[in-house]
Amino acid sequence: MTKILFLMLALTAAAFGAEEAVANETLKAYSMIAAGVGLGLAALGGAIGMGHTAAATIAGTARNPGLGGKLMTTMFIALAMIEAQVIYTLVIALIALYANPYLG
Repeated sequence: MTKILFLMLALTAAAFGAEEAVANETLKAYSMIAAGVGLGLAALGGAIGMGHTAAATIAGTARNPGLGGKLMTTMFIALAMIEAQVIYTLVIALIALYANPYLG
């Protein structure tokens, strides 16, 4: 982890020391990397959350089959909220890629 941190600091120093045209291209490249990593982490977190939600719903239905309908409704609402977080990350990534305020 510290190696990655030092690498990122070194690349940041190179980006700030470059000329304006090169700095803009470097910033665009960093934006692409950040968008990809951010979307990957958001998708990973969303998938883990959805898996836990589905597992809890299945366990609850197995314990009390009479509540299966209510549990399914609650599960679908929870899944929609989890997926909304991933969509928000996608929107922020698209803003960082196409309307980047740091490019000037």
